[in-house]
Amino acid sequence: MRAVVQRVKEAEVKVDQEVVGAIESGLCVFLGVGEEDDKEDVEYLADKIANLRVFADDQGKMNLSALDLEKNFLVISQFTLYGDCRQGRRPSYAQAAPPGKAEELYEYFLDSLAGYGQKVASGEFKAMMDVSLINDGPVTLLLDSKKNF
Repeated sequence: MRAVVQRVKEAEVKVDQEVVGAIESGLCVFLGVGEEDDKEDVEYLADKIANLRVFADDQGKMNLSALDLEKNFLVISQFTLYGDCRQGRRPSYAQAAPPGKAEELYEYFLDSLAGYGQKVASGEFKAMMDVSLINDGPVTLLLDSKKNF
């Protein structure tokens, strides 16, 4: 499972011009599910993101998590995180999970993250979405449950 995590001042996602998910200050998570992923990958990544210390403390050091500051999460499914561009010019998505499995683990991720007690907004699985955000910092991190990077 892969995630691009951005610390944001605000973020929203629209489907057909209608806002389906929005947060103020918090973390925007673009989440990709791989064909070999399972619930352990979900639990690892949900815990890692919920406790990621990317917010400033009183001394200005990134030492606090979204949970410490009661920040919210916006999670958007994004199979393109498994796009392999090493050969040719058209990405291969062979390592991405099939839609049924991906949706099941995506929903489980939303529930797992919500279990930490903060608001979790989301996009719409398999929909064309317009995502708007103001990256705070900017802070953008790449995470992989298999620890490939």
